Amino acid sequence: MKIAIMQPYFMPYIGYFQLLAAVDKFVIYDEIQYSKQGWINRNRILQNGKDAFISLPLKKASDYLFVNQRFLAEGWQRDKVKLLNRLAESYRKAPYFDDAFPLIREIMACRENNLFGFILNSLTSVLSYLDIKTSLVISSSLPDIQALKAQDKVIDICRQLQATQYINPIGGLELYDKNHFGEHGISLNFLQTDPIRYRQFGQGFVPCLSIIDVLMFNSAQEIRDLLPRYRLL
Repeated sequence: MKIAIMQPYFMPYIGYFQLLAAVDKFVIYDEIQYSKQGWINRNRILQNGKDAFISLPLKKASDYLFVNQRFLAEGWQRDKVKLLNRLAESYRKAPYFDDAFPLIREIMACRENNLFGFILNSLTSVLSYLDIKTSLVISSSLPDIQALKAQDKVIDICRQLQATQYINPIGGLELYDKNHFGEHGISLNFLQTDPIRYRQFGQGFVPCLSIIDVLMFNSAQEIRDLLPRYRLL
């Protein structure tokens, strides 16, 4: 059993989906503190040949609340129309706009106002479109993990899910000890994404944009072919 664990992100870049497709079960933290500086409710798209931010507006609330305790702003129903118009203007001439835009429109039509619920729905919608069968596990469904920290928390999640292999993004290379995981019967690997390029509008390429960009310029099958382009260290 292979598992990975990540925070929830709004329409994340393709590396997130590579990790997701590489495992049998993918744990998403919902009881994790929201960070303004992170990517939980924002991402980047291609606009006029450059990267530009998009975001989900949130109700004002304490900075110490978990992601599953945050809600979209009351004006979101109006703002989503503006966002859809912006996406349509940016990508109307993209080769797979007619395939991808109905998916994006369906995601935005979700009536869920809870931030985590909205992001979870967007992830499951993209997974369905790409025919990725990995099971999603919400962290709050696992007992007694909140008291643990760092790799001890990860190891306990692996134990509860009977995982024999844990795969982490390459950014965690200095955080986790393979020997410590091995003592618990778990192999630890780090996923390093290969350089991924595809044709956008211009001669240049803007990397690591939202999966929205990938969907607009690649068919579902082409994206599935990109997912295995990584190394496990």
